[in-house]
Parts: sequence; C-alpha cells; structure tokens
Amino acid sequence: MKTIKGAPISPGIAIGKVYLKKAVSEEISFTKTDNTEEEKKRFRDSRALAVKQVEEIYNEMLRSKGEQEASIFSAHIEMLNDTEFINGVENILEESGCTSEWAVKTVRDNFVEIFESMDDNYMRERAMDIKDISGRVIRILKGIGNEDSFAFTEPVIIISNDLAPSDTAQMDPGLVLGIINETGGPTSHAAIIARMLGIPFCICPQITSLVKNGQLLAFDGEEGTIELEVTEAIHQDYDRKQEDYRKKMLQLEQLRGTKSITADGHEILLAGNIGAPEDADRVLQQDGHSIGLFRTEFLYMNRDGSPDEEEQFAAYKKVAEKMQDNPVVIRTLDIGGDKEVDYLKIPKEENPFLGYRAIRLCLDRVPFWKVQLRALLRASVFGNIQIMFPMIVSIEELRQAKEILEEVKAELKSEGIAFNENIPVGMMMETPAAALMADIFAKEVDFFSIGTNDLIQYTMAVDRMNGKVAHLYSQYDPAVLRFIKKIVNSAHENGIWAGICGEAAADKALIPLWVGLGVDELSMSPGSILRMKGQIQGLTKSACDELVVKTFTLKTAKEIEETLKKIQMN
Repeated sequence: MKTIKGAPISPGIAIGKVYLKKAVSEEISFTKTDNTEEEKKRFRDSRALAVKQVEEIYNEMLRSKGEQEASIFSAHIEMLNDTEFINGVENILEESGCTSEWAVKTVRDNFVEIFESMDDNYMRERAMDIKDISGRVIRILKGIGNEDSFAFTEPVIIISNDLAPSDTAQMDPGLVLGIINETGGPTSHAAIIARMLGIPFCICPQITSLVKNGQLLAFDGEEGTIELEVTEAIHQDYDRKQEDYRKKMLQLEQLRGTKSITADGHEILLAGNIGAPEDADRVLQQDGHSIGLFRTEFLYMNRDGSPDEEEQFAAYKKVAEKMQDNPVVIRTLDIGGDKEVDYLKIPKEENPFLGYRAIRLCLDRVPFWKVQLRALLRASVFGNIQIMFPMIVSIEELRQAKEILEEVKAELKSEGIAFNENIPVGMMMETPAAALMADIFAKEVDFFSIGTNDLIQYTMAVDRMNGKVAHLYSQYDPAVLRFIKKIVNSAHENGIWAGICGEAAADKALIPLWVGLGVDELSMSPGSILRMKGQIQGLTKSACDELVVKTFTLKTAKEIEETLKKIQMN
C-alpha cells in the first residue's frame, strides 16, 4: 500500500525523511517494599522535580510563544499538584506496600481509563496529558533522565505512537516538517501546539509499523493523505501543493479585520468555542467575532470541590472584558453523561446520557446552581455576557430555569449588586424534543445554539464511541439536517437568532448549507475561524439557497455527504 489515509489534524504539506519515535517500554512490575514512608518520600521528591521541569517548559513557552501556548503546561502543573493524583498514589503505597513506580502507574491507568471512556473529545484527549505528567514522574523515579528531547539535526517528519504535549513543545519547529501520530485527536494538546507552530499533523493508526527511519515520506495535513513511497512525480506534486498552501496562508492572513460576508452581501458571524478564560485570547488572535460557547463545566472538573462564587465571577469577568462589547455566550453547568465530578456524588447510571445531567442536575440542586448564576449576573456588567441553558427538553424546564434566574436577580437587587437586568437568555438545541418544539421555545428565549454533537447522537440513537454502530452517526443525515432547518426557521419566524456550536460548525462541506439555511452564527475551534471566513467570502447566498433545495431532495447521509463534498471540491 503506497498511499494511505489518515485523519487530518493540522493543515500543511510535508515532504521529508522519517524520524521514527517508537514508544519506550515501561517495564514496571509490582514489587513489594518494606519501607512505605521511604517510598512516599521518593514519590514526593520525584513529583516536586517533575513540577520544576514543567515550570521550566511553561516559562520558556510563555517567553517564546505567549500566554495561550504556555497555559497548556500550567494545566500540567495543576495536574501534578492535584490532591486526587497525590492522595491516590500515597493511598496505593499504604494499602499495597508497593514501589512508587507501580503506584504512579496504577493511578495513571485509572485516570486514563476514565478520560478515554468519555464521549467529549476535549475531555477524552486529556488522557494524553495524564500520561505525559505521569511518565515524567516515572522516569524521574527510575533515574533514566529526561527523554523528551529528540536526537535529530536535520529537518524531519516525526512518526510517533504517542507524542506527548511536552515532546511537541520542546521540538525545534525549524527542524520539524510534519508529525504523524498513531493516537490522539484535534483537541489534544500536542495537536493544539502543532497548529500553533504551523506544523502539519495527522493521525494514522499503525503508521509506525509501515515506515522506517530515514525513508522519504509526504503527507497532506489538511486532507490526511499519506504517501509512503515518494516517486519523482509525487515529489513534484507535493512541491506544487506546498507552494499553493503557502499562497493560501498569505491570503488568509489578509482576511484579518474583514467580515465573513458572502460575495452577494450575506453575513454569518464566526465565533470561538472555549473551555477556560485564557482561551479567549486565541479567539481574538484568530480574528473571532465573539465567544459562541464557553463550556463552564471545565471550571468544576479536576478539583476537590466546586468553584465558589468569587472564583467563577473572576473567570466570567475576565472573558467579558477581553471580548469588550462582543457577545460571550456562557453555557451553564453541563455535568453528567461522560463528564464526571466525584465531589458532586452523582449516582452511577446505566444510561448517563439519558439521565441526571446538565439542566436536570441544576434544577434539582438549586442552591448549588444559584452560585453560578450569581457569578454570571455579576460579571454581566463588564461586557456582553449571554446565558445559555443546556439540555432543555420541555417548556416546563425552561420556565423553571428562567424563574430561578429571576430569583437570583431579585436577590442581587436587594443586596445592591449591579448586573445587566436585560441579559439575553438562550438555550441549547440538542435533542429531538427541543427541535420539534422549536417554534414554541423561540417565543420564550433570545437565541438558539444548536449542539450538533448531541443532536446527532439523540436523533440517530447512536453512541458514536461504539464501533458497532458508529457508522450511523453522521452530521449529513437528512433527519439531522431537517431538524436544523426547523430550528433555524422557527428562530427567524420569532425574531431571534440561531447558531451552531457543535463540530459540524466548521465542516467545510457543510458551510454552504449553513449559509443557505440562514444560520446566523457558527462557533468553532479558534484555529478554524480564518479558514471558514475565507470560504464564506467565496460563496454567494443565492447559490447556497439553491444547494439547500437540492440537498433536501436527497434521502441518505451518503448521498448528501458525497454531493456536498463534490461541490466543495469544485
């Protein structure tokens, strides 16, 4: 097989020699020890040294790249200092009488299993961060030194089984032509760093078994195509692709400061999805118009207790001030499903995605939820904050949520605390129930934001992590698209706006359809904003309207996908 297909992660064209970085065998076995206290000291000393090493990486990234890039490693420091990680290791040392290496490995494996079982891509890919920090502690314990550095002195394409964020951060970008990893995804920190550095990156399982050190290889980080045998003709083709890509990047840079308006004058706003206040910087760097989705659950995760009102207020205020008068849509707590928070003591459920999650949890724990609502309202005077409720399936739920918000407003007013009394309130449209009732809901909220990930899952009754049925999960499915059309039409008929904040928002093949359907806002990973802006400026609303008519005559997801991708290529 000379040409194979990988999953595109970071765009760009790479041609060069392979540098093969295979996984190093741990060889950690259970060993009894007679001195638990000495093992605890070994662990504490090794963990402290690991923190020091990561702090050095953080400081270098802060100096050379900036706050956004460095924040990845401040998160690693927090993980190393996390009491669950520390106590977990020390508890195993006490209970099992084992060595520190085995205890760290056990805790790591437990955390990795939890994270990798999550449906949310962002959370699932945090497993790599756990592996990274744990691997560092284990190497220190074993006295084998820091093996993060790479031993190449010429430009190469790195092929790896499991490239860690610290690996990526310490590479010389001038010597890295591209990266192909066997594992990971678009929101892994290694992938984020690669995109920040402008390094082509794709994922291809078993790639390490298909290549040899020093062989010539070429790949397209935007399409995912990998050429294992580079003939003279292929080399010339990739040289041309590189030049075309360079010109394309220069053209995208020239789009900064322009609007995402079609050639015939139709505007669609482009926003960024964030999970932490620091992420707002990257939205601005990528010329994003606003924050379309602030996932507040990440403020609650990986800690021993929930953030108090002051901590949340500071986080929301920070984002509002960064974005000035631009909208900041903040989704209230969406815990449950695949997002577990131990201190909330949510009972285990057979079907957590159909259970006690998101707005259902908040409406059941009103005093707990009011802390977040108070913080949101207080922060609303510092910018254009808009509140969004997740997982609403009935008018009763929506009205109850709005009543609680009004109660919090009354409490703040009685305390003389300022807030935006007319703060916009919207809801996620992510279930068939919400979509079918969109015309009713539109009369009671200020906006809709369509969460395509859950909408697809619930519409198709598919667990996309289940390999047996994952093929049924498609953002091109006509049932899903009909729901989206109904939601957008219902919004406009009632004078409110409708956006999309799921992964489908940045699907190049679907952009013309979103324009034709009249979607008002697309919220996506910040790194996609400029490319989507360039695509929208090359469209016409009239042609997109015609595409909508044609698409809705098609009867299968495959027909729709093939049609849209064929048009996108032309």
